[in-house]
Amino acid sequence: MRPERGGSASAATLPRRKRRGRAQLVGIALLLVAACSSGPPAPQPLPESAPLAARLAPAVAVLDSAITAGAAPGAVLAVSHRGERFIHGTGRLGLDDASVPDGATMYDMASLTKVVALTTLAMMAVDEGKLQLDVPVVRYVPEFARGLGAKADVTVRDLLLHDSGLPAHRRLWEETFVRDGAILRTVTSDLERVPGERMVYSDLGAITLTVILERLYGKRFDVLFREKVAEPLGMTRTRFLPPGGWRDAIAPTERDPWRARTLRGEVHDENASRLGGVSGHAGLFSTAHDALRFSEWALAGARGERVAGALQPPPQFATWTRRQGEPEGSSRALGWDTPSGRSSAGTIMSADAFGHTGFTGTSIWIDPPREVVVVLLTNRVHPTRNTPNFSIVRGVVADAVMRSLFPDAVPRDSLLPRDSLSSIRGAHRTGGTGQNHGSR
Repeated sequence: MRPERGGSASAATLPRRKRRGRAQLVGIALLLVAACSSGPPAPQPLPESAPLAARLAPAVAVLDSAITAGAAPGAVLAVSHRGERFIHGTGRLGLDDASVPDGATMYDMASLTKVVALTTLAMMAVDEGKLQLDVPVVRYVPEFARGLGAKADVTVRDLLLHDSGLPAHRRLWEETFVRDGAILRTVTSDLERVPGERMVYSDLGAITLTVILERLYGKRFDVLFREKVAEPLGMTRTRFLPPGGWRDAIAPTERDPWRARTLRGEVHDENASRLGGVSGHAGLFSTAHDALRFSEWALAGARGERVAGALQPPPQFATWTRRQGEPEGSSRALGWDTPSGRSSAGTIMSADAFGHTGFTGTSIWIDPPREVVVVLLTNRVHPTRNTPNFSIVRGVVADAVMRSLFPDAVPRDSLLPRDSLSSIRGAHRTGGTGQNHGSR
C-alpha cells in the first residue's frame, strides 16, 4: 500500500536506490567507527645486530642515566651503522603509564616534520619540475605579496634556509579559529628584515612552503606525505592525526594550559593544532623503527646510493644536505641543519653530517662519511615544557654513540665537555621560556 501523500515511507516501501544509499552510508559510518577504535598497524621491526648492541653498551648507560636523572620520562635510541641496527628503550611513557617505550612507540616528532615530510616533499617537487628554488614565493602564493617588507624578493630557497625575513613565530592559535585563517595570517605576515640578510629559524616560513606544496599538488599535506613518502617507505606507524584508537601506543606530551588537558596523540604545537593538526612545520607522529627506515633512506641519498624498493632518493639529495654558506654564519642546509658549535649532534660527528631536532625532545642526525644514523625520540615536554637543561642530552648521547663506534675519532671541536652528564643530574623542571616555537 502506498503511503499517503506527505507521509513517510517505511524501509520496505522505499525505492531500491534509496535503500542502497542508506546502507552505504551506514557502512561508511561503521568503517569510520572501526578506524577510530582500532589500534595502529602491527609493528614492523627492523632486524637488530647483537654485536652492535654490545658495542653501544656505553651509550646505553649514558642514556639510561640521563633518563634516571629526570631529563625526560622515557626515550628510545635507534642507531644504524653500515647496515647494522640497534634500538633501545628506557624509562616510561609518562607519569600515568609505566610502560617502557620501544621501537614501536609513537612520538610527537615536532619540528622533525620539517625534514622528514616538508623538505623531502619539496625535494621531490623540484625533482619533478613542479617547484623552483629561486622563484619568488609570490608566483606560487600571490597573497604572499601582502604585508610590509620586500616580500616580492623572497624565494623558495629563502624559506628553506630560514632567511626569508619572516618572523620566527606568530600566535596564530589566538588570532583565528580555522585553518584557512591561520594560513592567510601566515602568508600575509610582515617581514622583520631584508630577505637573505640573516638566518632566523621561522615556523612561518615552513607553513608558507606547506601552502606552496598543497597548491602545486592539489592535495592536503598529510595526504601528500602518506602517498609519496610514508607508504612507499613502509612507514606504517608514521602519520598526521593519529586515530583515537592509537592513543595507548603514543607517548604523552604536555599538560597544555591552552587546551586544558594532557596531550596524547594530539599535536603539541599550538599553531599546528590551529592548522587542523596538518602542517609542514609540526604535526607528524612516528616511531624509532620508522624514523630509522627514513634516515637510512636519507643516508643513501646523501651518499648517492640506490636503495631496495621503488622509492629512490632524489638525485640532488646530497646537495640539499650540505651547508649552503648563506647567509653568512648560518649552519643551515636546505631544510636540514648541520653541526655547529654546541650542537645537538655532539662534537664527534663529521662536518658533513646533517640532521634536525624537535621541540618535544626528538632528533635525527646522519653522518654520511661514517655511515651512521642516530635517532633519539623522547617526550621531554611531559608533563611540562619547562626542562631547560634537556637540550644537552642529545649532544651527550650522540657523542656516546660515536665514541662507542669510533674510539679514536677526533672531536670536531671542543665546545661540548666530554662528560656533560653531570650537568644533567639534579636539573629541575623549572624555568623555561615562552611558547612552542622552535626546534629545541
